[in-house]
Amino acid sequence: MSAYVVAEVEVTDPAVYEEYRKLAPATIAKYGGKYLVRGGTVETKEGSWQPKRLVVLEFASMDQARKWYHSPEYAPARALRAKAARSKVLLVEGALPA
Repeated sequence: MSAYVVAEVEVTDPAVYEEYRKLAPATIAKYGGKYLVRGGTVETKEGSWQPKRLVVLEFASMDQARKWYHSPEYAPARALRAKAARSKVLLVEGALPA
């Protein structure tokens, strides 16, 4: 079952975040992930959630998403993101087919 990484990101240091953006995609691809959403316009319809930047990744499974997030390959990029942005990150298992 697919799993998704959902991240709300508020960039505080654009120069450092740009370094993160250069490193992260190769690590995501190595673990079989792909971007579904990467930035773009956000339009709030209900509630007060106003994310500055939203990213959604898809992986083949929750286990694969966890492996990527905790991988030694992603660790340097994750450290850069922590220095360059305030983030909220969720791993979500996909819904079962109806």
